[in-house]
Formats: sequence, C-alpha cells, structure tokens
Amino acid sequence: MTIVVPATGALRTRARAALDRVGVVLPEGDALRARTPITGEELFGLAVPDAAGTEEALAAARDAFLTWRTTPAPRRGELVRRLGELLREHQGDLADLISVEAGKIRSEALGEVQEMIDICDFAVGLSRQLYGRTIASERPGHRLAESWHPLGVVGVISAFNFPAAVWSWNTAVALVCGDAVVWKPSELTPLISLACDRLLARAAEDVGAPRDVHRLLLGDRAVGERLVDDPRVALVSATGSTRMGREVGPRVAARFGRCLLELGGNNAAVVAPSADLELAVRGIVFAAVGTAGQRCTTLRRLIVHRDIAGTLTERLTAAYRKLPVGDPFDDGTLVGPLISTRALDAMQAALDRVRGEGGELLAGGARRSVPAAPHAAYVEPAVVRVPRQSDTVREETFAPLLYVLTYDTFDEAITLHNDVPQGLSSSIFTRDQQEAERFLSSEGSDCGIANVNIGTSGAEIGGAFGGEKETGGGRESGSDAWRAYMRSATNTVNYSSHLSLAQNVSFL
Repeated sequence: MTIVVPATGALRTRARAALDRVGVVLPEGDALRARTPITGEELFGLAVPDAAGTEEALAAARDAFLTWRTTPAPRRGELVRRLGELLREHQGDLADLISVEAGKIRSEALGEVQEMIDICDFAVGLSRQLYGRTIASERPGHRLAESWHPLGVVGVISAFNFPAAVWSWNTAVALVCGDAVVWKPSELTPLISLACDRLLARAAEDVGAPRDVHRLLLGDRAVGERLVDDPRVALVSATGSTRMGREVGPRVAARFGRCLLELGGNNAAVVAPSADLELAVRGIVFAAVGTAGQRCTTLRRLIVHRDIAGTLTERLTAAYRKLPVGDPFDDGTLVGPLISTRALDAMQAALDRVRGEGGELLAGGARRSVPAAPHAAYVEPAVVRVPRQSDTVREETFAPLLYVLTYDTFDEAITLHNDVPQGLSSSIFTRDQQEAERFLSSEGSDCGIANVNIGTSGAEIGGAFGGEKETGGGRESGSDAWRAYMRSATNTVNYSSHLSLAQNVSFL
C-alpha cells in the first residue's frame, strides 16, 4: 500500500504558523538545515552562534547563576509555574513542531508536551521541598545537619526522539534548584528547541527572572564538546548513544565535573505462562512500535515461555500486520517515519545479520513506498524469532525491530534478560506473584526501570528515569533526581560553650 503524506510546502507552512504563534523569529542562515522526516526534505536554513556567541552564552549563564542562586526557591518555582502555563497555552503548536521535526504521531506529540507540563507541576512543588536532614550528633551541645545548595551551570545535550520532554526534565528541575541552563539540542530538531527557548524567555519576562538563566545553543558536535569541556559547566546532562557517553563521561571527569548520562537501552519483556495474553499483546505492541521504535525505552527483546510462545507470536504478528504506517498527522496512523534513511539502513542491516544467525522474520520489515517523498523512511515494524541471544540481538538497533526468544525456567528468563550490556527498562507479564516479586528484587531485572504487567515505555514523571550498566547510571525527572542538580554540605553547629572533639579526641 502506498503512503500519502503532506507536501513539504504544507509542512513548512504548518511549522511556520506554529512558530509565529509561539513568537519565534527564525535565525535565518545556512549553517543548519531544519528538515522533516515526513518527506525527508528541508524546511528552513538556520544560523547558529559562532565561537564568540557560544562563549557569550556560557559567560551570561554563569553570571545569571550568581544572581539566581540567591533567589528563594519558591520564587524560582514561579518561573517554572509560568512556563507550565505557556506550555498549556501552546500545547498544539509545540506538538505540531514535534510531529514535523521528529515524525511522531499526533497523540504521542501531544503526550510529549503533556509530559513537559507535568514536570513543571512537579518542579513547582519541589521548589518548596528541597529538604536536607538533621543528624544526631555524638557531641553534646552540637547540631549536625545536611543542606543543599545550587550547583552552577547545567549543560543539557538532548536527542531527537524526545526533543522537548528531556529538555524539560532537566530544565524545570535545574531552575528550581537554583541553576542556570545552557541547552544544546539535537541538530535534527532545532525548531521545537527554538519554540521552547522562546516560551521560557517569555516566562522569565513575565515573572522578572534573569533571561540568561537559560540559553539555547544551536549547532553541531563542536558546540556539545564545548559544554563537555568547559569548567564553568558544573553538570553535563547528556542523552544519546552509549558511544557518545563513552566520549562524554571521561572528558567531564577529567575536569572533575559532574555527568548525568542517559544512554542506550536494549529493553526486554518476559512473558510468563500465567500472563494475560490480551494485556501482554497490547503492552508489547505499544512498547515495541511507539515512536516508530525510536524510544530509548522501546521494547527490543521479547522473552516468552516456550509453552505459550506459539500462541503469543500468532497474536502479535496478527496485530503487527494491522498497524497503520504513514502520515503522523493522520488520526489513523500509529507508526510514523523513521528519523532518516540512515536509520532505515541500520534496521535493514540488522535484519540481514540476524537472519544470517538463524533468525526467522515473522512479520514486517519491508520499506513502505512514498512516491512523493523518496527521501523519507517508512517501514513496517518487524518481529523476528531468534534461536539465541546473538551479538546482533545484544546490540541496540534504534528502529521498530523486535526479537523473540523462548525460555523454559524462570531463572533462564532472568539470565537472558540481563545478558546484554544495557540496563534501562524492563518488564514482566505474569499473574504469578512470586515471579513478579523476584523480577523486581535484587536477583531479578538489573535495569533502572522494572515494570509488572505493563510495557517498557511510557514512564511517568513522578519516578526517577534512568538505567544501569551501559545506559550510564543517570537519573532524571522525578523522585529525588533533583539531588543531581545541587551540591550538599554537612553542617556542624556548636551552640555550647565547650569545644568537644569527635571520636573522644583530646587535644590542648
């Protein structure tokens, strides 16, 4: 079936209208090309800051931090509250830009903006809850306490797949913690980045906050490297591939800076014999094909008990064959385009390799034709039954490619699940309480996110987000992830008239 998509001109008009309503004046130039994966073509040419402009942004953010850190935290929360109001006002405009630039279907694009609104609400509450501790002192007449203080400039390096939400996770929390933010977004999504920056600037104007508490730096890899290497950037929060993290981590550590890494995921779901298969199929399909398989939490490995593997794969492949692939602005579409033909080529290469390793293609995998957009990358999500967890299966392919393995014992399932370098998200479908609890225990999933009877993607902002092993160990969003954006101090106050030394030391 041939896919019909809007013309590039219509998408350009749609994007321009959304930018106008937000109040963005495009920095026109030739240094960066804004493109759309819907047609694979260019929308606008943009200017980016030169080396002097990058230096000015970093210096301005550092100066703004020196003022912002002395602003009471509840007052800082007013800036984020106003940002959340503006996000609500422009939810449709921002969703348009996300769909145009990242290719997300409408409901997912709107959901990403809702996630931004939610984290603003969370951060506003957090602005009155940056709690320390009172600690029992061993010395009479002494008080021992822990306090938390703003950290400095936070450099945010974000990826294309959640071009706005990941920025908001970092920015909303960093701002209420008293930090300034310098944002280097993906080169693939500059338009939504400009819109977010403009709304935050408007919020700052409305509440009287320093404009330079947030600065946007469009540009290439060199801009990101500047954030990584600059000692004024106290924390680098970087989202991307494990390869990228291997470069960023040591460079930040070499200058004794802090790193918050959100890297690759090779997420799996275990399906036990007792599972509700209808529930499992629904959860698996969304987790595996949502955002066209381009989420870091996308389900990539399905580990199914041998007794139900045939029944489950039949239901799963039947669901896959019905998935509407096409124009993300069409209400009936569930799978939009891949970000680029390069991503499609990587998926096809992985399919070729895994079939050479004995894999059997059960559904999908074919490129979908778009005569009016030959440079776009539309593909049928694929399901492949594999005999073992090969090197190809153990790698992350950022596309809708799901591998199905079987197991006989629960211990075997856990071993298969954990036998990959990545450790982001995981799930189990079971009605057996013992299996569920073992999966969540220290002997179960080794991931930062572990779910029961729900898929691997779709995390709420209230819980901390992040993973272990080659996923980087970072935590963003909710829970106590805010501590990464602050520094702690241990305080001892002697309110007696005597000098008592710890550990019963006697001196003078």
